[in-house]
Amino acid sequence: MNTPNKLTVLRLCLVPVFFLSYYLPSWFGPSLNVLSTVLMLICYVTAELSDLIDGKIARKYNLVTDLGKVMDPFADTLSHLTFFVCFMDKGIMPAWCFIIIMWREFAILFLRMLMMKVGKAMPANIWGKSKTCLYAATSILSIVYIVLGTFMDISAFDAVYQSILYIAFALSALASLMSFITYLSSIFKSRALSGLTR
Repeated sequence: MNTPNKLTVLRLCLVPVFFLSYYLPSWFGPSLNVLSTVLMLICYVTAELSDLIDGKIARKYNLVTDLGKVMDPFADTLSHLTFFVCFMDKGIMPAWCFIIIMWREFAILFLRMLMMKVGKAMPANIWGKSKTCLYAATSILSIVYIVLGTFMDISAFDAVYQSILYIAFALSALASLMSFITYLSSIFKSRALSGLTR
Protein backbone atom coordinates (compact mmCIF):
# COMPACT_ATOMS: atom_id res chain seq x y z
CA MET A 1 0.00 0.00 0.00
CA ASN A 2 1.47 3.36 -1.01
CA THR A 3 1.74 6.50 1.13
CA PRO A 4 -1.42 8.29 -0.13
CA ASN A 5 -3.52 5.20 0.57
CA LYS A 6 -1.98 4.84 4.04
CA LEU A 7 -2.98 8.45 4.75
CA THR A 8 -6.51 7.66 3.58
CA VAL A 9 -6.62 4.67 5.95
CA LEU A 10 -5.45 6.98 8.74
CA ARG A 11 -8.34 9.31 7.92
CA LEU A 12 -10.78 6.40 8.05
CA CYS A 13 -9.43 5.41 11.47
CA LEU A 14 -9.76 8.96 12.81
CA VAL A 15 -13.46 9.18 11.93
CA PRO A 16 -14.74 6.85 14.69
CA VAL A 17 -12.28 8.44 17.14
CA PHE A 18 -13.83 11.84 16.37
CA PHE A 19 -17.31 10.40 16.90
CA LEU A 20 -16.39 8.74 20.21
CA SER A 21 -14.61 11.90 21.38
CA TYR A 22 -17.70 13.99 20.72
CA TYR A 23 -19.89 11.75 22.88
CA LEU A 24 -17.50 11.42 25.84
CA PRO A 25 -19.29 14.11 27.91
CA SER A 26 -22.69 12.54 27.17
CA TRP A 27 -21.54 9.10 28.28
CA PHE A 28 -19.22 9.95 31.19
CA GLY A 29 -20.23 13.44 32.33
CA PRO A 30 -19.48 17.11 31.57
CA SER A 31 -16.11 16.91 33.33
CA LEU A 32 -14.77 15.49 30.04
CA ASN A 33 -15.85 18.48 27.95
CA VAL A 34 -12.33 19.84 27.56
CA LEU A 35 -10.81 16.45 26.73
CA SER A 36 -13.63 15.80 24.26
CA THR A 37 -13.09 19.11 22.48
CA VAL A 38 -9.30 18.73 22.31
CA LEU A 39 -9.55 15.20 20.90
CA MET A 40 -12.15 16.30 18.36
CA LEU A 41 -9.95 19.19 17.25
CA ILE A 42 -6.90 16.93 16.87
CA CYS A 43 -8.87 14.33 14.91
CA TYR A 44 -10.45 16.93 12.65
CA VAL A 45 -7.23 18.80 11.85
CA THR A 46 -5.28 15.56 11.29
CA ALA A 47 -8.01 14.11 9.05
CA GLU A 48 -8.26 17.25 6.92
CA LEU A 49 -4.49 17.59 6.59
CA SER A 50 -4.15 13.92 5.59
CA ASP A 51 -6.86 14.45 2.96
CA LEU A 52 -4.98 17.43 1.55
CA ILE A 53 -1.57 15.76 1.63
CA ASP A 54 -2.53 12.38 0.18
CA GLY A 55 -4.01 13.96 -2.95
CA LYS A 56 -0.95 16.12 -3.52
CA ILE A 57 1.44 13.19 -3.09
CA ALA A 58 -0.63 10.91 -5.33
CA ARG A 59 -0.71 13.46 -8.17
CA LYS A 60 2.89 14.66 -7.82
CA TYR A 61 4.46 11.19 -7.79
CA ASN A 62 1.88 9.46 -10.00
CA LEU A 63 0.72 7.18 -7.18
CA VAL A 64 -2.95 7.16 -8.15
CA THR A 65 -4.27 3.59 -7.75
CA ASP A 66 -7.59 1.83 -8.30
CA LEU A 67 -7.84 1.31 -4.54
CA GLY A 68 -7.21 4.99 -3.93
CA LYS A 69 -9.83 6.03 -6.46
CA VAL A 70 -12.45 4.11 -4.48
CA MET A 71 -11.16 4.58 -0.94
CA ASP A 72 -10.53 8.33 -1.04
CA PRO A 73 -14.09 9.42 -1.94
CA PHE A 74 -15.43 6.84 0.52
CA ALA A 75 -13.25 8.33 3.27
CA ASP A 76 -14.45 11.83 2.32
CA THR A 77 -18.10 10.77 2.55
CA LEU A 78 -17.65 8.86 5.81
CA SER A 79 -15.75 11.70 7.49
CA HIS A 80 -18.09 14.49 6.41
CA LEU A 81 -21.24 12.58 7.35
CA THR A 82 -19.74 11.71 10.75
CA PHE A 83 -18.81 15.35 11.39
CA PHE A 84 -22.28 16.46 10.32
CA VAL A 85 -24.03 13.90 12.57
CA CYS A 86 -22.15 15.37 15.53
CA PHE A 87 -22.91 18.94 14.46
CA MET A 88 -26.59 18.07 14.05
CA ASP A 89 -26.62 16.50 17.53
CA LYS A 90 -25.02 19.68 18.85
CA GLY A 91 -27.94 21.64 17.39
CA ILE A 92 -25.86 23.73 14.99
CA MET A 93 -26.73 21.86 11.77
CA PRO A 94 -30.37 21.72 10.60
CA ALA A 95 -31.64 18.15 10.19
CA TRP A 96 -33.03 18.89 6.71
CA CYS A 97 -29.58 19.94 5.52
CA PHE A 98 -28.08 16.72 6.82
CA ILE A 99 -30.73 14.58 5.11
CA ILE A 100 -30.17 16.27 1.72
CA ILE A 101 -26.40 15.93 2.04
CA MET A 102 -26.58 12.30 3.20
CA TRP A 103 -28.87 11.28 0.33
CA ARG A 104 -26.65 13.09 -2.16
CA GLU A 105 -23.44 11.49 -0.89
CA PHE A 106 -24.79 7.94 -1.03
CA ALA A 107 -26.34 8.55 -4.46
CA ILE A 108 -23.03 9.91 -5.80
CA LEU A 109 -21.14 6.90 -4.44
CA PHE A 110 -23.60 4.65 -6.27
CA LEU A 111 -23.24 6.61 -9.52
CA ARG A 112 -19.46 6.62 -9.19
CA MET A 113 -19.44 2.81 -8.90
CA LEU A 114 -21.61 2.54 -12.01
CA MET A 115 -19.32 4.88 -13.94
CA MET A 116 -16.24 2.92 -12.87
CA LYS A 117 -18.00 -0.24 -14.06
CA VAL A 118 -18.09 1.16 -17.60
CA GLY A 119 -14.59 2.64 -17.30
CA LYS A 120 -15.60 6.30 -17.21
CA ALA A 121 -14.94 9.08 -14.71
CA MET A 122 -17.52 11.31 -13.07
CA PRO A 123 -17.63 14.66 -14.91
CA ALA A 124 -16.48 17.61 -12.80
CA ASN A 125 -18.72 20.65 -12.34
CA ILE A 126 -18.67 23.95 -10.50
CA TRP A 127 -21.35 22.84 -8.06
CA GLY A 128 -19.23 19.90 -6.96
CA LYS A 129 -16.27 22.19 -6.28
CA SER A 130 -18.53 24.66 -4.46
CA LYS A 131 -19.93 21.82 -2.36
CA THR A 132 -16.43 20.73 -1.34
CA CYS A 133 -15.48 24.27 -0.30
CA LEU A 134 -18.72 24.76 1.62
CA TYR A 135 -18.35 21.42 3.43
CA ALA A 136 -14.89 22.52 4.55
CA ALA A 137 -16.09 25.99 5.58
CA THR A 138 -19.08 24.74 7.58
CA SER A 139 -16.96 22.09 9.30
CA ILE A 140 -14.32 24.65 10.29
CA LEU A 141 -16.97 27.11 11.52
CA SER A 142 -18.63 24.34 13.54
CA ILE A 143 -15.39 23.12 15.10
CA VAL A 144 -14.46 26.71 16.02
CA TYR A 145 -17.93 27.18 17.55
CA ILE A 146 -17.52 24.05 19.68
CA VAL A 147 -14.00 25.03 20.76
CA LEU A 148 -15.05 28.58 21.67
CA GLY A 149 -18.08 27.27 23.56
CA THR A 150 -15.83 24.99 25.61
CA PHE A 151 -13.23 27.52 26.62
CA MET A 152 -15.14 30.81 26.87
CA ASP A 153 -18.56 32.40 27.27
CA ILE A 154 -20.01 32.95 23.79
CA SER A 155 -23.52 33.99 24.83
CA ALA A 156 -22.94 37.54 23.55
CA PHE A 157 -22.60 36.42 19.94
CA ASP A 158 -24.10 32.91 20.07
CA ALA A 159 -27.29 33.82 18.16
CA VAL A 160 -25.35 35.58 15.39
CA TYR A 161 -22.86 32.72 15.06
CA GLN A 162 -25.64 30.15 14.87
CA SER A 163 -27.39 32.20 12.19
CA ILE A 164 -24.16 32.22 10.17
CA LEU A 165 -23.87 28.46 10.62
CA TYR A 166 -27.47 27.96 9.48
CA ILE A 167 -26.84 29.93 6.30
CA ALA A 168 -23.57 28.07 5.66
CA PHE A 169 -25.22 24.66 6.10
CA ALA A 170 -28.16 25.69 3.91
CA LEU A 171 -25.75 26.76 1.15
CA SER A 172 -23.87 23.46 1.56
CA ALA A 173 -27.09 21.50 1.13
CA LEU A 174 -28.05 23.59 -1.92
CA ALA A 175 -24.63 23.11 -3.56
CA SER A 176 -24.77 19.42 -2.72
CA LEU A 177 -28.18 19.01 -4.34
CA MET A 178 -27.28 21.08 -7.41
CA SER A 179 -24.05 19.16 -7.95
CA PHE A 180 -25.97 15.87 -7.89
CA ILE A 181 -28.56 17.16 -10.37
CA THR A 182 -25.78 18.43 -12.64
CA TYR A 183 -23.88 15.13 -12.45
CA LEU A 184 -27.04 13.18 -13.19
CA SER A 185 -27.99 15.42 -16.10
CA SER A 186 -24.51 15.15 -17.60
CA ILE A 187 -24.52 11.35 -17.33
CA PHE A 188 -27.94 11.06 -18.96
CA LYS A 189 -26.97 13.43 -21.79
CA SER A 190 -23.74 11.55 -22.48
CA ARG A 191 -25.49 8.17 -22.29
CA ALA A 192 -22.41 6.96 -20.41
CA LEU A 193 -24.39 4.21 -18.67
CA SER A 194 -26.43 3.11 -21.68
CA GLY A 195 -24.24 0.03 -22.15
CA LEU A 196 -24.97 -1.43 -18.70
CA THR A 197 -26.89 -4.70 -18.75
CA ARG A 198 -30.23 -4.60 -16.97
